[in-house]
Amino acid sequence: MTVMTTWDLFDDLRSAQDELVRMSRMPGQWVGQFGQQPGTGPASQAWAPAVDIIERKDAYLIAAELPGVGIADLEITVQDGLLTIQGERHPADDTAGQKVHRAERRYGTFRRSITLPSHVQAGKIDASVQDGVLLILVPKAVEAHAKRIQVHADKGKPAVTGTAIKNGA
Repeated sequence: MTVMTTWDLFDDLRSAQDELVRMSRMPGQWVGQFGQQPGTGPASQAWAPAVDIIERKDAYLIAAELPGVGIADLEITVQDGLLTIQGERHPADDTAGQKVHRAERRYGTFRRSITLPSHVQAGKIDASVQDGVLLILVPKAVEAHAKRIQVHADKGKPAVTGTAIKNGA
């Protein structure tokens, strides 16, 4: 009796790729668990706050999650249609002389830039903080509606016809 098995090269490649992905994620899972010094590991890597952009009838609302970021450590600018939120989150406690067993929260500087539509009132943008969420209200400009111009024939002069143009030109 002969036993035959099939071999799929692509299945082996997918398995190898899955293993590489798993291994690349592993350090982030175990580095912060034991003996990690503050300012090292995943918590010290660059981060950016999560942002929601909601369109209302009269404005856009931008909500950014910024727990632990003080107002003094926050800067919002608008230039050339680009809204930029930048700042810094500092570690909450001084851990000098303490052994950190896990550090998963992100600290350090961040920067998020959002391209605004052309129909906003940049001079009237307002920002506030509520429960660790930065709320930026970007009012829309009053839409300029196209003015319809009625075309009519001048009653005092004869209308120009196609033949008159040919003969007169």
